[in-house]
Amino acid sequence: MGGIGDYRAESMSNQDDIDAMFGGGGSTTSTTTELSAIYDTVVEVSVVLGTSTIRVRDLLKLGRGAIVELDRKIDDLSDIIVSGRTVGRGEVTIVEDKIAVTFREFTRVNG
Repeated sequence: MGGIGDYRAESMSNQDDIDAMFGGGGSTTSTTTELSAIYDTVVEVSVVLGTSTIRVRDLLKLGRGAIVELDRKIDDLSDIIVSGRTVGRGEVTIVEDKIAVTFREFTRVNG
């Protein structure tokens, strides 16, 4: 397994988790063969800590050190988004001097 930004499918806990992410029904040879073709595909991973709604006039008044309150509590899991789709939720942690996320829940991707 690589560094924090080098997340690959083989780092998931098992084939059933991979199948769940891509809407598969279970671990089969054909599913494994189909998925192996995409293992080297690069995807964008984002972690949403929370959201907030703010008026443009208030946004323009923000300066250095301003605080924007988000809709989540400190212990809430953050959404993990891969190429625009929510694939799970995770816990934000610090690894050395980097921010990281630990997968805690997987969401079935449909369509």
